[in-house]
Amino acid sequence: MLSPSSTEQTRSRPLLGTFVTIRAAAADAAAASRAIEAAFAAIARTQASMSFHDPNSELSVLNREAHNHRVPVSEDLFAVLSLARRIHDASDGAFDVAIAPELVRWKYLPRHGRMSGGGTFENVELDPSRTVRFAVPLLIDLGGIAKGYAVDRAVDALRDAGIRRGVVNAGGDLRVFGDQSELVHVRHPQAPGTCVPIAELRDGSIATSAPYFSKRRVQGREVTPIVDPAARAACTSSRSVSVIAPTCVIADALTKVVALRGVRSVPVLDRFDASALILNADGAVAIGGSTRAA
Repeated sequence: MLSPSSTEQTRSRPLLGTFVTIRAAAADAAAASRAIEAAFAAIARTQASMSFHDPNSELSVLNREAHNHRVPVSEDLFAVLSLARRIHDASDGAFDVAIAPELVRWKYLPRHGRMSGGGTFENVELDPSRTVRFAVPLLIDLGGIAKGYAVDRAVDALRDAGIRRGVVNAGGDLRVFGDQSELVHVRHPQAPGTCVPIAELRDGSIATSAPYFSKRRVQGREVTPIVDPAARAACTSSRSVSVIAPTCVIADALTKVVALRGVRSVPVLDRFDASALILNADGAVAIGGSTRAA
């Protein structure tokens, strides 16, 4: 446990398409400051590698070239793709990073060049040599998993710097570690200006997906960034989904599975030691047999 004389610092920066806030407690202000800088650098590296918006990112190179030949990728990108495959398989395809063409058509993502067809993550070949190939032309987007991964890497950086208590919050993708808990609030889906306390989180992660600020109309249809891979259609439910898991990358990805499957996602939650809270007009429904809330 930290001594009573320890200092705590909090800083925020625009990263990952949102504001990232990092709080760290250390023996002195200089140590806390160095650790926070290292954590922000870890997030920036993830963003540089996995951004769909940046045409020069590692992900964009993969989208351009992987149908033509095997593309070597970094350890971080391969780790995210490998976990995405595990969740894709466990959820019978409900989590699929190959839904980027729909997000481009609906203008959630930029159009960098030629659009690719309607393949799925089944068409992505991950080789143990850390190379990736697309069996058919594809566009993949990691927006449903990479933010959580960045939060986890930031926590790793804090711990490597000697921080024993801290919080990393990337626009609702949040991880807490150390000897204190954090009261987590989410916006009510029917009244986004109202925040509702849902969990007291300790040594765990939570991520929330909700459509209140992302819904739009495209050619007369309502769409959101959550896509049903089987139907290639938007999930337009107004409910809010929060997932608690050991790591933020798992919590982040599983919010999409729960948003699409609801209570049918319990086996997937249990497989990844996670639980969920679905908040809608009728109240809250807790699902999954595991919890990281205090």
